[in-house]
Amino acid sequence: MNKKVDFEFSAGGIVIEGKKVLLIKTKNLEGKEVWTFPKGHIEKKEKSEETAIREVEEETGYKCKIQTKLDTVQYWFKDNERLVKKTVKWFLMTPIEKVKEPGWEVLETKWLTFDEAKKILSYNSDKKLLEKILSFTI
Repeated sequence: MNKKVDFEFSAGGIVIEGKKVLLIKTKNLEGKEVWTFPKGHIEKKEKSEETAIREVEEETGYKCKIQTKLDTVQYWFKDNERLVKKTVKWFLMTPIEKVKEPGWEVLETKWLTFDEAKKILSYNSDKKLLEKILSFTI
């Protein structure tokens, strides 16, 4: 039985203010609560930078400014019968202002110190991104 392979492209932001980082709590495909960084699918004719800014605002309520491009992360996951290779472009951001409440898919947002964030981030790839940021923000 051949499984269908799909490719998804997303962009997201790691929002830093002072010595704190903004995380979101959401549910993964299995319905488990996870702490992660805001991100979402790149829409047609949208640049990855535009996606990152839009998704961060939708998921956190913060209008943000991109400071620099970070890593591009790739991983595989299963969604029902689909095998998906996901590519995520990450950007380092700073908040401009809080403009609305977080979107419906976000259970909670939280500003945490880097150490607190490292302890509760659910994905190793997110922890590695945070480590990279620490290496050039301290």
